[in-house]
Amino acid sequence: MSMSIWRAGAAALALVGLVNGGQALAAGPCSPSPAHEAFDVQGLKSELMVTALSCGAQDKYNSFIMKFRTKLASEEHVLNSYFNSTYGRNSQRQHDDYITQLANVQSERGLKSGTAFCQQRMSMFDEVLVLESTADLSNYAQAKDILQPASYLTCTAPNRPAASTRSRGPARRTVRS
Repeated sequence: MSMSIWRAGAAALALVGLVNGGQALAAGPCSPSPAHEAFDVQGLKSELMVTALSCGAQDKYNSFIMKFRTKLASEEHVLNSYFNSTYGRNSQRQHDDYITQLANVQSERGLKSGTAFCQQRMSMFDEVLVLESTADLSNYAQAKDILQPASYLTCTAPNRPAASTRSRGPARRTVRS
């Protein structure tokens, strides 16, 4: 088990480096991934699961899951689409790694907090269970300080400058590798 934690930690560091390195090299503006809301909701779900397991609040976690099962399933579908489009054949492995890394970083935070962890986090159950809609859940997840193993941004290339109005014939494209 400890080997898988080390492997997951190494993968998390590599992923953070790749994501952050890609951001630094990106030529265009970066914005949250279209799956940003799904990552926020998954982070909240994981945080509540870690809290439930650490603080003996499985019944409250189950109530949360039952109340928002449709929203949670919908956001899981969005995450599946994100990982499929981003990682192709390796999507399931990458998705599983993300879920494992998410639980690991959140568990580490709990261990560092010691006995204060349950006092700090148990109120989240009361807060989410009074939310009235799935939109409220999304807003809550986005507003909370939920620890994620990496940042997921989408960066686009800058717009090309307008071409000269004078045509010189057919455009040529050179592909270099």
